[in-house]
Amino acid sequence: MSNTSLSKLLPERLLFLLPKRFRAQHPVVPVVRFSGPIGAVMPLRSGLAMSNMAAVLERAFSVQGAKAVALVINSPGGSAAQSHLMFRRIRALAEEKNLPVLAFVEDAAASGGYMIACAADEIFADPASIVGSIGVVSASFGFDRLIERFGIERRVYTAGTNKAMLDPFQPEKPEDVERLKSLQRNIHDVFVSLVKSRRGEKLDQANGDLFTGAFWVGQEAKALGLIDGLGDIRTIMRARFGEKVQLRIIEPARPPLLGRLLGRRSPVPSSVLDPAEMLGALEERASWSRLGL
Repeated sequence: MSNTSLSKLLPERLLFLLPKRFRAQHPVVPVVRFSGPIGAVMPLRSGLAMSNMAAVLERAFSVQGAKAVALVINSPGGSAAQSHLMFRRIRALAEEKNLPVLAFVEDAAASGGYMIACAADEIFADPASIVGSIGVVSASFGFDRLIERFGIERRVYTAGTNKAMLDPFQPEKPEDVERLKSLQRNIHDVFVSLVKSRRGEKLDQANGDLFTGAFWVGQEAKALGLIDGLGDIRTIMRARFGEKVQLRIIEPARPPLLGRLLGRRSPVPSSVLDPAEMLGALEERASWSRLGL
């Protein structure tokens, strides 16, 4: 049996038990996938958040003998806070383990997805990838006229004059909108500063649209300095680390068998779906639609 075959029989966390001569000698690059909208994760809405990515990142940066860590990103964005938390965790682990990080964009690295990409030392994309959308957006619905039509009275009791700000069942107030825009500007400033600190002189800051929330395809993003090059993970990694490089996908840990059995849900009739879940699905679809995807 070859050394490579023997090393493949053991789980990654037990490879250290093998004498060095029996371990695979090929370069190894752990790969972490960031797929979907960023924010709250619900039964009918997959997504990205620190709660489901922290352990995956820890495992990726702990792979013995890793030459680098690769991030594969396919996200239209979402929660600014969750995006920033994942960005900071990647940077902290990269500095702690002294490992380079490379990001590869699939369909999109937009908004919070691009923030996560900025945690990488180099960013690559496909010529058809969507990149950018460096901005902040909030979306909601207004139901006040709808409930008035059906004779429904909305009753809200608060301690604190701004506690019910932007309640979708009440008429919109100009002062509430201005308060929201102020919060958005502050978050936008954080985003812009982060991109400038990570991309530095690579950015074409003379382009007035760079931080307006606009987005571009791969070749345009490269010209603007938002990415470093065009290409896919397999091609780039082989060019960087040789034909024998092993791309090791780091999957989220599966819960114990008993937990999976107990947590298995029966099919839910569409007539009793949670309205919050349905709205979440619509918001997810809308986040992709804004990019034309």
